[in-house]
Amino acid sequence: MGVLDGKVVLITGGGNGIGKDCALIAAQEGAKVVVNDLGGGLKGDDEGSAGPAEAVAAEIRAAGGQAVSNSESVTNYKAVQGMVEQAMDEFGALHAVINPAGILRDVMFHKMSEAEWDSVIDVHLRGSFNVARATIEQFRNQNDGAYVFFTSTSGLLGNIGQANYGAAKMGIAGLSRIIAMEGARNNVRSNCLAPVAWTRMTQSVPVKDEAAAARRAQMAATIRADQPAKLSVALASELAKDVTGQVFGARGDDIQLYSQPRPIANLNKAEGWTPATIISEAFPQMAEKFFPVAPRQVGAPVPSN
Repeated sequence: MGVLDGKVVLITGGGNGIGKDCALIAAQEGAKVVVNDLGGGLKGDDEGSAGPAEAVAAEIRAAGGQAVSNSESVTNYKAVQGMVEQAMDEFGALHAVINPAGILRDVMFHKMSEAEWDSVIDVHLRGSFNVARATIEQFRNQNDGAYVFFTSTSGLLGNIGQANYGAAKMGIAGLSRIIAMEGARNNVRSNCLAPVAWTRMTQSVPVKDEAAAARRAQMAATIRADQPAKLSVALASELAKDVTGQVFGARGDDIQLYSQPRPIANLNKAEGWTPATIISEAFPQMAEKFFPVAPRQVGAPVPSN
């Protein structure tokens, strides 16, 4: 018995990295899988290929599972609707979406072009909207559905050179939270995962010193793509029916639960605030609770909450 027995799952970005392991593990846990991957490069600026998605689907079938491939882009709403139709035509149902599809266009914000901004927002945030909007009515009508969206510490904590990526990933966290709130009465669940794993995205980050190189070597050995993939599959399972609206992290064999923004200080002034008194009184009183802006080094431990 697997945790996804009898379920049909659409997995985007399933041809490489965490998405590939999500597809393989979902199949091992009993799911019928639609493996979607555009087959493009990390920056999403080439034509793509049907090869990666089909290779993963073929691997699942060779192991005795059921899978089909799809090489359309999550940025195209009609194409995503086609993925849903494919799941219905091939397997007669759809119960969960795991959505790690993504690209990177890293650059310092003061040098970022509109194209570098738009392309990342399009794949990550628009893509998340597309897969959710194309499936939400079916999930609500059948009173059964789960979303596993992918956020990132680049948004939750910040990372220099990734303003486009971080903004998209924070948007996804908000999208997931509201889908969970709206879907609760219809047994539609939604959660986010911020993974840290040795994938081609991680490998693309430049190494600037020996310390960074050492951290990357350690990541390659101990922080694998299958570890967050297992958490993704668990979140897609109906056995986790009480888990929704959360933001998780996965790094190696560590599973983290992130806090979510809530007020941590409240100041009141009976006669009302002015810009001058806000600066002279409010900010100093809150200063000890300000979050630092010092950059977190890639590969360094994720701060606890």
